[in-house]
Amino acid sequence: MSSTTSGPPSRTSEPAEPGHSRSTGRRRGARLALAATLAVTLVAVGAGCGVTRGDDSADLDMWIPNSPGGGYDQTGRAAVGVLDRDGITGGDIQVTNILGAGGSVAMSRLMGEAGNERLMMTLGLGVVGSTYSFGVDARPHDATPLAQLIEEQEGVLVPADSPFRTIDDLEAAWQEDPGSVVVGGGSSPGGPDHLFPMQLAKAVDVDPKDVRYVSYDGGGPLTSALLGNKIQVGFSGLAEFEGQIEAGELRVLAVSGEERLTEGVLADVPTLTESGIDLVFTNWRGVVAPPGISEERRAELIEYLTRMHDSPEWEQALADNGWTDAFVTGDDFEQFLREQDERVSTTLKELNLL
Repeated sequence: MSSTTSGPPSRTSEPAEPGHSRSTGRRRGARLALAATLAVTLVAVGAGCGVTRGDDSADLDMWIPNSPGGGYDQTGRAAVGVLDRDGITGGDIQVTNILGAGGSVAMSRLMGEAGNERLMMTLGLGVVGSTYSFGVDARPHDATPLAQLIEEQEGVLVPADSPFRTIDDLEAAWQEDPGSVVVGGGSSPGGPDHLFPMQLAKAVDVDPKDVRYVSYDGGGPLTSALLGNKIQVGFSGLAEFEGQIEAGELRVLAVSGEERLTEGVLADVPTLTESGIDLVFTNWRGVVAPPGISEERRAELIEYLTRMHDSPEWEQALADNGWTDAFVTGDDFEQFLREQDERVSTTLKELNLL
């Protein structure tokens, strides 16, 4: 397995004024910024387990639409690890991280690879949201849907020295003055780390339009923002923060699933429902291919992922990362993607972001 990273440095948005929604001009600026990003010549930089330059040097390429170490990266590399180790594809697999605009750069490039039968890409709710946030017309269901792989709970994270000791403390601060609390997530508006705090605010009788949300391009930048006290609360999947949680640098106030996570340092963290908040929220991740590939190749790629899913190694990866198995393929996955697109667009309209 080889690994490359391409794309310009990720950027974070500045906190909005309390109670102020994103304006039409700001959305136009985001679209122009994306256009500029796409115009930049992308340079491949080797990382991880070696370097492979050029599309002709690997039998299959797995694109990751954010930085190394993020949720998409963890899922994609776990999948590639099983595919590669078990020889399921019968050839080499290259992993390429494509950074920028919450996954929209990768999504745009994927749509430009129509007919490329040697390419797959991981995605999830965050990429659905980023296509709206950055004015990309293509949607994930416009690609070739292959398989949904997992669902994942989200967590409410704070620095170790935060005055928020419980989720009730955050709720009280929000209700007293929503603008006094700056929160952040590793996805663009419309992505899971944005939808989660908006739905949480609504569940505790706070107007989501009053929530001050800052978007970061993945878990790495979000971690830096939390530890650097640029934001007070972070919302994200928890697997990529395990090291900081174990080291005592970050604390988790609550998790968003139906049941507690049972492993390690998170076993004692309550769910939102245990804390008296009527909300269950999960993220998901899956794999698509470019549009325009043959039905025969689509079936073959789905078969690769099905064999991966059925392996003991993948079962172990689910357990190690606290992921929930949510394997759905082909047309059923396409229908799921359309439903998720509606989920995102409806929420963004409610927040006056569309």
